[in-house]
This record gives sequence, structure tokens and C-alpha cells, in this order.
Amino acid sequence: MSYIGRTPQSGNFQVCDTIAVVNDQAAYTMQVSSVDVIPETANHMLVSLNGILQAPTSSYTVSGSTITFASNLITGDVINFIQILGSVLDLGVPSDSTVSLAKLTATGTKDATTFLRGDNTFAAAGGGKVLQVVNSTFSGSTSIASTSYIDTGLTASITPSSTSSKIILIASMSGRYATAQNGDRNYYLSFLRVSTTVYEKRSHNVQTGTGGGGYSNLPIQDISYMDSPNTTSAITYKVQAKVDNTASSTSIFVTDTCSLILMEISGTW
Repeated sequence: MSYIGRTPQSGNFQVCDTIAVVNDQAAYTMQVSSVDVIPETANHMLVSLNGILQAPTSSYTVSGSTITFASNLITGDVINFIQILGSVLDLGVPSDSTVSLAKLTATGTKDATTFLRGDNTFAAAGGGKVLQVVNSTFSGSTSIASTSYIDTGLTASITPSSTSSKIILIASMSGRYATAQNGDRNYYLSFLRVSTTVYEKRSHNVQTGTGGGGYSNLPIQDISYMDSPNTTSAITYKVQAKVDNTASSTSIFVTDTCSLILMEISGTW
């Protein structure tokens, strides 16, 4: 906030340098480490003269960095100490390990299972938690020779615990590609949720040898996607594939062991 005049000091406790008394003098300059200091008011100070605490305003006054005693001091008087308190109504920065949970104004349950959010509320841990993992493998042989998506045989089911959960899908596929034609051929992979294709991509470009025919080994292909099914019912996901050419003998043979991993992630982000 803004202040008219000098900004208050908050809990800035300082002990002034030793002040030598000058005979028949009432006013003295207050310094800390040889630098002038300015208290908030006379009430923000503890002043000991000749071993007796002095009453502010009546025994001394303050103007800027100057303290003026009510009467002139004489030889033999001793200013034992002047301690500046800063703003005594402001605690400033508390010491380490001095603030308990009960002292915080934040709302919500305060315990070992919650954390303090930026909006000053306690809440349980949020998004990013893996709630469950499902793993499925397939090692059969599936021939795919259609320009429409066909099941590869790789499938897995999961039942989300919340409608806000996300499902991360990760599939790894490999096999062979057969064609009776020269040139480049593409095949595509997709994720099917129940009956809806939720993600697809062109997975590989295969170039057959001169003269056509034969098989090309397909390197391991990975496909991944994060789905938002918005349900707590059991869901079946499938990996499907298709080719981009209807020529005779153009097909994918899924022959090696393939895998599909489903991970449910809590949906509070």
C-alpha cells in the first residue's frame, strides 16, 4: 500500500551505536553502524538513561534521527542503550518454524494429505496422478488389406474412476508389408474407443523394390494419444490399421508381439 511520508519499518529492531554524553547537551544523533537512523516515533523506542527506562514524549522526543532529552545531560550521565523497535504492530518476518497450521487463515482441511494453493485454500493433490494402468499384448497374425480401418487384434479395456479422468493410450506395433506394385505405400494406425475413432496417423511409408512384389519388414511403430472419455463405464480401446492402396496383394501382416498400454490420469489440472 501507499503511505504519505516515510514508509513504516516493519519489525526492524535495531540497537543504536554508543552515544557519548556531552555536558549540558540534550540533543543527540542516533546512528546504527555509523549511519543515521530515523525511528517511527518516540513510542517505537526503548531508551535507557543511567539504568532507567525513559518515558517517551515526556522524558525525550524524536525528530528525524535526533533524540532530545527533556533536560540537558551532564558529565557522568550514561545513555545505556537506545533500541529502535520499528512498527511494533507489525510482526514483520516471523522466525523459522514459528507459524503453525492453526495460525494460517487459509480455508479447507489442513493436514498431511493436502497442500496450500495460490488462492489460500488447502486442497488434495490434483492432476497428474496415475490412478491405474492396464497393459495388453497381442502376438497373433492379422492380415489387413483394406482402405477402411480393420482391427489388428490389439485391444484393452479400462473402467475410469471419474468422468474427468484422462486416458493416455500408448501402442507399439510391428509386422510386414506385402505389395504387388512398385512405389511408395502407406499404412495407417488408429485408436478406436468402443465404436469411435479418436485418433489416427500415417505410420509408415514403405517403398518396394524394382519389379514389385515381396515383403518389406515394418519397423516398430508407436502411436500415442490422450483421450477424454467422460464416463465411469468400462471402455474398450482397439488399435486398428488400414492401407492406402486397393491393389491385389497389398496388405499388412501384423505378426510380431505388439502392446497397448492404457493409463488413467486424474482429471484435476
